[in-house]
Amino acid sequence: MIAKTPKPPYYAVIFTSIINEEDKNYNSMSKKMLELAQKEQGFLGIESARSEMGITVSYWDNIDAIKKWKNNTEHSIVRKEGKSKW
Repeated sequence: MIAKTPKPPYYAVIFTSIINEEDKNYNSMSKKMLELAQKEQGFLGIESARSEMGITVSYWDNIDAIKKWKNNTEHSIVRKEGKSKW
């Protein structure tokens, strides 16, 4: 999916992952994090591609929105869990 972003300037956050075949929970967590991010003020959209390696680019309208998303409690928990699994 291609994000519909406004005219620049805006910011991109790039996230990569290596998907472990044994962990079926990745897709549901990814969907849940997207739903959560979409509720954040400043979120503009997302682009993602996955095969053996995943890459996701999320777009934000300002640095403070990115910091707020990074510090979101639920996102922080999933990010920590993801580092140990994916």
